[in-house]
Amino acid sequence: MDAYDPTPADRFSFGLWTVGNPGRDPFGEAVRPVLKPTELVKKLAECGAWGVNLHDNDLVPFGASAKERDTLVAEFKATLEDCGMVVPMATTNLFSHPIFKDGAFTANNPRVRAFALKKTLASIELGVELGAKIYVFWGGREGVECDACRDPRTAIARMRDALDFLCEYVKDRRYDLVFALEAKPNEPRSDIYMPTTGHMLHLISTLAHPEMVGVNPEVAHENMAGLSFVHAVAQAMEAKKLFHIDLNAQKIGRYDQDLRFGSEDLKQAFLLVRLLEGTAGGEPYRGPLHFDSHAYRTEDFDGVWEFARGSMRTYKLLKARAAEFDADPEVRQLVAEKRDPKLEPLLRGFSRDKAKQLAALELDASAVAREGLRYERLDQLLTEHLLGVR
Repeated sequence: MDAYDPTPADRFSFGLWTVGNPGRDPFGEAVRPVLKPTELVKKLAECGAWGVNLHDNDLVPFGASAKERDTLVAEFKATLEDCGMVVPMATTNLFSHPIFKDGAFTANNPRVRAFALKKTLASIELGVELGAKIYVFWGGREGVECDACRDPRTAIARMRDALDFLCEYVKDRRYDLVFALEAKPNEPRSDIYMPTTGHMLHLISTLAHPEMVGVNPEVAHENMAGLSFVHAVAQAMEAKKLFHIDLNAQKIGRYDQDLRFGSEDLKQAFLLVRLLEGTAGGEPYRGPLHFDSHAYRTEDFDGVWEFARGSMRTYKLLKARAAEFDADPEVRQLVAEKRDPKLEPLLRGFSRDKAKQLAALELDASAVAREGLRYERLDQLLTEHLLGVR
């Protein structure tokens, strides 16, 4: 074991659907057998993970009887205790069953919307029973192919109604639980409502209990749209709404790949870890670090556990590189904030006098524009730290 091997103190978690992914895709059948949830928990614990997350049907098959449900949950809880594992987050599968073909909370049919709420309430009870403190919503079918089917404003209102209902339910039951909304631009539907983290943050501001709801950004989902995931996470952190995060990798412009974290854009992965860990001086993120990804279809189960260990090791390697980068004296000099004690008071907090002083300000714009910022050198230093030669 070395300094980069994961331990429970690192707060790493995986979903049952991640390491349990059998490698099926739209063009081919499964290449790995389906393991029992208890077996997945045991193997994750051996790999050094801290937690395991689940959809309701990852543990309890759709349509299971109450007796079957209780037996499965009891076995799962016993395995968690034996392995020293926790369930930090739970969620509901509102996308696989054909009833959700037109969405769940946003569907036109009120019977579908009622079933979605009923299923979510039961899933919340399961999550709370297992100790989850965070409940994630990914609207996998909350979207359209035929945009004429409903006014998008109606879909937004229905989503708001569902979230308000569920917040009231949690408050009424006095559960220690918060919600996190997960955005995605497309797939499995042509257009999904609330396609980015920014969309979700605005929706949260319109809810009856916005303090109970945050976001769960995912690397692949923002990258699918060609957007900066680091900026999305920063916006969520600045708003104090980063309740959970999904780590993986994605090639821009492709289908949702859920690749191993750090396996594609290492620079963006580095900048993300730097942001989350606060090595540049900002407030760090202290919540679960969840890997929502899966092993290549080429792998057997030995490859799956190599994938899991590799995901966690890459995060820790990048964390070490980020700390070294931000401790580098030359980097610190290049990123040091410029100070002007005369100007800075004018830039915060409006007053008529400040506006008057700014209007009278004499500043040589051309002279300022001629100043080089040395960002080429900064970026090269980042590259050299990533490559381990600095």
